[in-house]
Amino acid sequence: MALELRHLRYLLAVAEHRNFTRAAEDLHISQPTLSQQIKQLERTVGAQLLDRTGRAVRLTDAGEVYVRHARRALRDLAAAERAVRDVRDLSEGRLRLAATPTFTAYLIGPLTAELHTRHPGITLTFREMAQDELETALLADDLDVGIAFDGPHQPGVAAAPLFTETLSLVTGPRTDGPAATAPLSPHDLARVELALLSPDFTTRGHVDAYLTRHRVSPRIAVEANSLQALTEIVRRTGLATVLPDAIAEDDPRLTPVAVRPPLPSRTVALLWREAAYHSAAAHAFTRLARDHVRAAGHAPPP
Repeated sequence: MALELRHLRYLLAVAEHRNFTRAAEDLHISQPTLSQQIKQLERTVGAQLLDRTGRAVRLTDAGEVYVRHARRALRDLAAAERAVRDVRDLSEGRLRLAATPTFTAYLIGPLTAELHTRHPGITLTFREMAQDELETALLADDLDVGIAFDGPHQPGVAAAPLFTETLSLVTGPRTDGPAATAPLSPHDLARVELALLSPDFTTRGHVDAYLTRHRVSPRIAVEANSLQALTEIVRRTGLATVLPDAIAEDDPRLTPVAVRPPLPSRTVALLWREAAYHSAAAHAFTRLARDHVRAAGHAPPP
Protein backbone atom coordinates (compact mmCIF):
# COMPACT_ATOMS: atom_id res chain seq x y z
CA MET A 1 0.00 0.00 0.00
CA ALA A 2 1.29 3.48 -0.88
CA LEU A 3 2.14 5.85 1.94
CA GLU A 4 -0.17 8.88 2.19
CA LEU A 5 0.22 12.10 4.13
CA ARG A 6 -2.70 11.28 6.37
CA HIS A 7 -0.72 8.33 7.73
CA LEU A 8 2.00 10.69 8.94
CA ARG A 9 -0.50 13.09 10.52
CA TYR A 10 -2.29 10.19 12.23
CA LEU A 11 0.97 8.82 13.65
CA LEU A 12 2.02 12.24 14.96
CA ALA A 13 -1.37 12.68 16.65
CA VAL A 14 -1.06 9.34 18.45
CA ALA A 15 2.54 10.14 19.43
CA GLU A 16 1.41 13.48 20.87
CA HIS A 17 -1.63 12.19 22.80
CA ARG A 18 -0.19 8.75 23.63
CA ASN A 19 -3.74 7.52 23.36
CA PHE A 20 -5.74 6.33 20.35
CA THR A 21 -9.10 7.62 21.60
CA ARG A 22 -7.91 11.17 22.28
CA ALA A 23 -5.96 11.24 19.03
CA ALA A 24 -9.01 10.11 17.08
CA GLU A 25 -11.13 12.82 18.70
CA ASP A 26 -8.51 15.43 17.78
CA LEU A 27 -8.46 14.16 14.19
CA HIS A 28 -12.27 13.91 13.98
CA ILE A 29 -12.19 10.26 12.92
CA SER A 30 -13.25 7.07 14.67
CA GLN A 31 -10.84 5.18 16.88
CA PRO A 32 -11.12 1.94 14.83
CA THR A 33 -10.34 3.88 11.64
CA LEU A 34 -7.27 5.43 13.28
CA SER A 35 -6.02 2.05 14.50
CA GLN A 36 -6.50 0.56 11.05
CA GLN A 37 -4.60 3.42 9.38
CA ILE A 38 -1.66 3.11 11.81
CA LYS A 39 -1.48 -0.66 11.13
CA GLN A 40 -1.43 0.08 7.39
CA LEU A 41 1.45 2.50 7.95
CA GLU A 42 3.40 -0.07 9.95
CA ARG A 43 2.92 -2.66 7.21
CA THR A 44 4.08 -0.12 4.62
CA VAL A 45 7.30 0.78 6.45
CA GLY A 46 7.85 -2.80 7.63
CA ALA A 47 8.31 -1.98 11.32
CA GLN A 48 6.30 -1.63 14.51
CA LEU A 49 6.08 2.07 15.30
CA LEU A 50 3.89 2.03 18.42
CA ASP A 51 4.01 -0.03 21.61
CA ARG A 52 0.40 -0.67 22.62
CA THR A 53 1.08 -2.99 25.57
CA GLY A 54 1.10 -0.40 28.37
CA ARG A 55 -1.60 1.89 29.72
CA ALA A 56 -0.27 4.66 27.48
CA VAL A 57 0.72 4.18 23.87
CA ARG A 58 4.37 4.97 23.29
CA LEU A 59 6.72 5.05 20.33
CA THR A 60 9.08 2.17 19.72
CA ASP A 61 12.71 2.88 18.84
CA ALA A 62 11.75 2.65 15.16
CA GLY A 63 8.79 4.91 15.85
CA GLU A 64 10.98 7.58 17.47
CA VAL A 65 13.18 7.71 14.38
CA TYR A 66 10.24 7.67 11.98
CA VAL A 67 8.34 10.44 13.81
CA ARG A 68 11.40 12.69 13.77
CA HIS A 69 11.61 12.42 9.99
CA ALA A 70 7.82 12.66 9.59
CA ARG A 71 7.72 15.98 11.45
CA ARG A 72 10.47 17.34 9.25
CA ALA A 73 8.72 16.14 6.10
CA LEU A 74 5.40 17.75 7.05
CA ARG A 75 7.15 20.98 8.01
CA ASP A 76 8.93 21.12 4.66
CA LEU A 77 5.69 20.30 2.84
CA ALA A 78 3.93 23.17 4.61
CA ALA A 79 6.72 25.50 3.48
CA ALA A 80 6.32 24.20 -0.07
CA GLU A 81 2.59 24.87 0.02
CA ARG A 82 3.22 28.43 1.20
CA ALA A 83 5.70 28.87 -1.62
CA VAL A 84 3.12 27.77 -4.19
CA ARG A 85 0.53 30.17 -2.75
CA ASP A 86 3.03 32.99 -2.55
CA VAL A 87 2.14 35.66 -5.07
CA ARG A 88 5.26 37.32 -6.36
CA ASP A 89 3.65 40.71 -6.93
CA LEU A 90 2.58 40.78 -3.23
CA SER A 91 -1.05 41.39 -4.10
CA GLU A 92 -1.65 38.79 -1.41
CA GLY A 93 0.42 36.81 1.04
CA ARG A 94 0.92 36.06 4.71
CA LEU A 95 3.64 37.00 7.18
CA ARG A 96 4.10 35.40 10.60
CA LEU A 97 6.09 37.82 12.75
CA ALA A 98 7.12 37.86 16.40
CA ALA A 99 9.13 40.25 18.54
CA THR A 100 10.33 40.47 22.10
CA PRO A 101 8.27 42.88 24.28
CA THR A 102 10.70 45.80 24.05
CA PHE A 103 10.04 46.26 20.36
CA THR A 104 6.27 46.09 20.68
CA ALA A 105 6.47 49.42 22.47
CA TYR A 106 8.05 51.42 19.65
CA LEU A 107 8.87 49.38 16.55
CA ILE A 108 6.01 47.04 15.66
CA GLY A 109 3.42 49.80 15.24
CA PRO A 110 5.37 51.79 12.62
CA LEU A 111 6.49 48.64 10.79
CA THR A 112 2.93 47.31 10.63
CA ALA A 113 1.63 50.64 9.37
CA GLU A 114 4.29 50.76 6.66
CA LEU A 115 3.68 47.15 5.65
CA HIS A 116 -0.05 47.76 5.33
CA THR A 117 0.54 50.93 3.31
CA ARG A 118 2.97 49.32 0.88
CA HIS A 119 1.36 45.87 0.67
CA PRO A 120 -2.26 45.93 1.87
CA GLY A 121 -2.84 42.41 0.53
CA ILE A 122 -0.44 40.85 3.02
CA THR A 123 -2.05 39.43 6.14
CA LEU A 124 0.17 39.91 9.20
CA THR A 125 0.05 37.60 12.20
CA PHE A 126 2.01 39.14 15.08
CA ARG A 127 2.96 37.55 18.39
CA GLU A 128 4.88 38.98 21.34
CA MET A 129 7.10 36.47 23.13
CA ALA A 130 10.34 36.00 25.03
CA GLN A 131 13.46 35.48 22.94
CA ASP A 132 13.95 31.78 23.75
CA GLU A 133 10.31 31.12 22.91
CA LEU A 134 10.65 33.13 19.69
CA GLU A 135 13.67 31.15 18.51
CA THR A 136 11.96 27.85 19.33
CA ALA A 137 8.95 28.96 17.26
CA LEU A 138 11.23 29.82 14.33
CA LEU A 139 12.83 26.37 14.47
CA ALA A 140 9.38 24.75 14.54
CA ASP A 141 8.41 26.76 11.43
CA ASP A 142 5.67 28.56 13.37
CA LEU A 143 7.16 31.95 12.41
CA ASP A 144 8.69 33.50 9.32
CA VAL A 145 10.64 36.35 10.93
CA GLY A 146 11.52 37.42 14.45
CA ILE A 147 12.82 40.70 15.88
CA ALA A 148 15.02 40.25 18.94
CA PHE A 149 18.49 40.93 20.27
CA ASP A 150 21.56 39.58 18.53
CA GLY A 151 23.97 37.33 20.34
CA PRO A 152 24.27 33.58 20.86
CA HIS A 153 21.25 31.92 19.27
CA GLN A 154 19.84 28.43 19.25
CA PRO A 155 21.42 26.14 16.62
CA GLY A 156 19.57 26.58 13.35
CA VAL A 157 18.59 30.23 13.94
CA ALA A 158 20.16 32.80 11.61
CA ALA A 159 20.44 36.52 12.39
CA ALA A 160 21.02 39.74 10.46
CA PRO A 161 21.87 42.87 12.53
CA LEU A 162 19.30 45.63 12.04
CA PHE A 163 20.28 48.54 14.31
CA THR A 164 21.82 49.43 17.66
CA GLU A 165 19.45 50.12 20.55
CA THR A 166 20.75 52.28 23.39
CA LEU A 167 19.31 52.49 26.89
CA SER A 168 18.72 55.59 29.01
CA LEU A 169 17.90 56.29 32.62
CA VAL A 170 14.68 58.33 32.72
CA THR A 171 12.38 59.90 35.28
CA GLY A 172 8.99 61.53 35.05
CA PRO A 173 8.46 65.20 34.15
CA ARG A 174 9.57 66.47 37.57
CA THR A 175 13.10 67.74 38.11
CA ASP A 176 13.27 67.11 41.87
CA GLY A 177 14.17 63.44 41.50
CA PRO A 178 17.49 62.02 40.40
CA ALA A 179 17.55 64.16 37.27
CA ALA A 180 20.51 66.54 37.30
CA THR A 181 22.65 68.59 34.95
CA ALA A 182 25.80 66.56 35.68
CA PRO A 183 25.83 62.91 34.62
CA LEU A 184 25.27 60.36 37.34
CA SER A 185 28.01 57.89 38.13
CA PRO A 186 27.30 54.21 38.87
CA HIS A 187 27.91 55.09 42.55
CA ASP A 188 25.14 57.73 42.32
CA LEU A 189 22.74 55.09 40.94
CA ALA A 190 22.91 53.25 44.25
CA ARG A 191 20.89 56.12 45.77
CA VAL A 192 18.23 56.22 43.05
CA GLU A 193 14.94 54.38 43.60
CA LEU A 194 14.23 52.33 40.48
CA ALA A 195 11.26 50.79 38.75
CA LEU A 196 12.51 48.03 36.45
CA LEU A 197 11.26 45.29 34.21
CA SER A 198 11.01 41.89 35.88
CA PRO A 199 14.07 39.60 35.74
CA ASP A 200 12.65 37.43 32.94
CA PHE A 201 13.11 40.29 30.43
CA THR A 202 16.29 40.48 28.35
CA THR A 203 16.48 44.23 28.97
CA ARG A 204 16.51 43.65 32.73
CA GLY A 205 19.39 41.23 32.26
CA HIS A 206 21.41 43.94 30.50
CA VAL A 207 20.65 46.44 33.27
CA ASP A 208 21.57 43.96 36.00
CA ALA A 209 24.83 43.15 34.21
CA TYR A 210 25.73 46.87 34.08
CA LEU A 211 24.99 47.35 37.79
CA THR A 212 26.91 44.22 38.74
CA ARG A 213 29.89 45.25 36.62
CA HIS A 214 30.04 48.55 38.50
CA ARG A 215 29.33 46.93 41.88
CA VAL A 216 26.06 48.79 42.39
CA SER A 217 23.38 47.37 44.70
CA PRO A 218 20.21 48.91 43.22
CA ARG A 219 17.24 50.18 45.21
CA ILE A 220 14.41 48.52 43.30
CA ALA A 221 11.03 49.82 44.44
CA VAL A 222 8.90 48.35 41.63
CA GLU A 223 9.20 45.46 39.18
CA ALA A 224 6.77 45.21 36.25
CA ASN A 225 6.32 42.89 33.29
CA SER A 226 5.04 45.60 30.96
CA LEU A 227 6.89 48.56 29.46
CA GLN A 228 3.64 50.49 29.26
CA ALA A 229 2.94 49.95 32.97
CA LEU A 230 6.52 50.82 33.85
CA THR A 231 6.33 54.07 31.88
CA GLU A 232 3.07 55.06 33.55
CA ILE A 233 4.52 54.35 36.99
CA VAL A 234 7.57 56.51 36.35
CA ARG A 235 5.46 59.37 34.98
CA ARG A 236 3.45 59.50 38.21
CA THR A 237 6.16 58.87 40.83
CA GLY A 238 9.62 60.02 41.71
CA LEU A 239 11.06 56.70 40.55
CA ALA A 240 13.50 56.29 37.68
CA THR A 241 13.66 53.52 35.14
CA VAL A 242 15.72 52.33 32.18
CA LEU A 243 14.14 52.47 28.72
CA PRO A 244 15.31 52.28 25.12
CA ASP A 245 16.15 55.74 23.79
CA ALA A 246 13.49 55.36 21.10
CA ILE A 247 10.80 55.25 23.80
CA ALA A 248 12.32 57.87 26.08
CA GLU A 249 12.86 60.42 23.31
CA ASP A 250 9.35 60.00 21.93
CA ASP A 251 7.57 60.85 25.19
CA PRO A 252 7.83 64.48 26.36
CA ARG A 253 6.64 63.43 29.82
CA LEU A 254 9.86 61.48 30.39
CA THR A 255 13.11 63.16 31.41
CA PRO A 256 16.40 61.52 30.36
CA VAL A 257 19.16 61.43 32.98
CA ALA A 258 22.75 61.15 31.76
CA VAL A 259 24.81 58.31 33.20
CA ARG A 260 28.58 57.87 32.83
CA PRO A 261 29.75 55.32 31.84
CA PRO A 262 26.67 55.02 29.65
CA LEU A 263 24.17 52.23 30.03
CA PRO A 264 24.68 49.30 27.64
CA SER A 265 23.63 49.26 24.02
CA ARG A 266 22.34 46.15 22.26
CA THR A 267 22.26 45.00 18.66
CA VAL A 268 18.75 44.39 17.34
CA ALA A 269 18.48 41.70 14.69
CA LEU A 270 16.07 40.04 12.31
CA LEU A 271 15.94 36.30 13.00
CA TRP A 272 14.82 33.39 10.84
CA ARG A 273 15.32 29.65 10.56
CA GLU A 274 18.40 28.64 8.60
CA ALA A 275 17.62 27.12 5.19
CA ALA A 276 13.95 28.09 5.58
CA TYR A 277 11.89 29.14 2.59
CA HIS A 278 11.60 32.94 2.56
CA SER A 279 8.32 34.09 1.11
CA ALA A 280 7.92 37.26 -0.91
CA ALA A 281 6.17 38.75 2.11
CA ALA A 282 9.17 37.96 4.33
CA HIS A 283 11.58 39.50 1.82
CA ALA A 284 9.36 42.58 1.55
CA PHE A 285 9.22 42.95 5.34
CA THR A 286 13.01 42.68 5.61
CA ARG A 287 13.47 45.48 3.07
CA LEU A 288 10.79 47.56 4.77
CA ALA A 289 12.39 47.10 8.23
CA ARG A 290 15.78 48.23 6.96
CA ASP A 291 14.22 51.26 5.26
CA HIS A 292 12.37 52.18 8.45
CA VAL A 293 15.34 52.05 10.82
CA ARG A 294 17.37 54.21 8.43
CA ALA A 295 14.56 56.75 8.09
CA ALA A 296 13.97 56.78 11.85
CA GLY A 297 17.62 57.53 12.50
CA HIS A 298 18.34 54.45 14.60
CA ALA A 299 22.05 53.86 15.05
CA PRO A 300 23.46 51.32 12.59
CA PRO A 301 24.61 47.96 13.97
CA PRO A 302 28.28 47.62 14.87
